[in-house]
Amino acid sequence: MWRRAVSVSHFTFAHKSIAHNKDVCKLKFWETFTTETPMKEKGTFQRDKTPFITFVLGGPGSGKGTQCMKIVENFGFTHLSAGDLLRREIASNSADGTMILNTIKEGKIVPSELTVRLIQKEMESSDNYKFLIDGFPRSEENRIAFEQIMGVEPDVVLFFDCPEDEMVKRVLNRNQGRVDDNIVTIKKRLKVFDALNLPVVKYYMEKGKLYKIRAVGSVDEIYKQVYPVFASLNFEQQVRE
Repeated sequence: MWRRAVSVSHFTFAHKSIAHNKDVCKLKFWETFTTETPMKEKGTFQRDKTPFITFVLGGPGSGKGTQCMKIVENFGFTHLSAGDLLRREIASNSADGTMILNTIKEGKIVPSELTVRLIQKEMESSDNYKFLIDGFPRSEENRIAFEQIMGVEPDVVLFFDCPEDEMVKRVLNRNQGRVDDNIVTIKKRLKVFDALNLPVVKYYMEKGKLYKIRAVGSVDEIYKQVYPVFASLNFEQQVRE
């Protein structure tokens, strides 16, 4: 049985300057969700309106992006795809974008703080409080960086469990023209996923926050497993015109 157990982590940093910068980031983030300045007390930040955060995990081609679209449609979440944010940065031709492109081509993980910074920027600019963070965290380092910088843990974690052969087939067939959609790079990405992401899945499973979704079958068949997660939380369903 899943239970909501949101805890806000407090970390001690080796260097005071780093700790100060991260505390400033946390303060700025919480100010976007409250009309009053949050007060720090015993390692937590008190605020009037708490963002509801769902991490959406799964290998490339597991179908998590498609399912996010259905959650948005039915429950009014804001969908933040870590991959889309990184690709948008690549398209900007910035120095960070070039570094991201080279990292993806090698099948490696983009530096955690950069990805968290892109996610944080999108959350701060949103007028919503319900977020789906798709494709992040991809490693324990990602997870720790998110908690340190944002000062919050996810409320819910969805894990789309899909066989490797099915994921490879889906990625090759989606024909999005992405630089990382070739058989060699896909297999590299799956190896990276297995090595780095599964410990994150285990971590949230042990905390009682994880929902494992069998990501095989039609979109609607898979969504039948997803829908009860959010319906049970009494989120108001969106009215379709």
